Amino acid sequence: MAADTNNRYSDKDLEEFRVLIQEKIDNAEHDLELIKSAYMNDHDNGTDDTSPTFKAFEEGSATMSKEANSALAIRQEKFIRDLKNAVIRIENKTYGVCRVTGKLIKKERLKLVPHATLSIEAKNMQK
Repeated sequence: MAADTNNRYSDKDLEEFRVLIQEKIDNAEHDLELIKSAYMNDHDNGTDDTSPTFKAFEEGSATMSKEANSALAIRQEKFIRDLKNAVIRIENKTYGVCRVTGKLIKKERLKLVPHATLSIEAKNMQK
């Protein structure tokens, strides 16, 4: 994967990234559905006939579980949005260009974090 002269990835490279990102979007959307269905199934966990002490414990646990699921769902939705924004950058042929330095983000970084908009150099400058 090489960049061409006007500081962007080639159309061939962009297509490879698009396929990788679309796969990640599909997986993330599937995971989000699992999280949401787990959240929906949390409403009745079959503890209606247990003693009040255990019921209180279970309700606290269910609340924690719902909060954790909700946080997980929000995080997953943000991840999907970031990936979809990366697809838009591919279509605009601006994908892989650091928004701070204007330099190409290394392929290795983009393969690990395909929605990255900062090079490691720019990320380190933020610290």
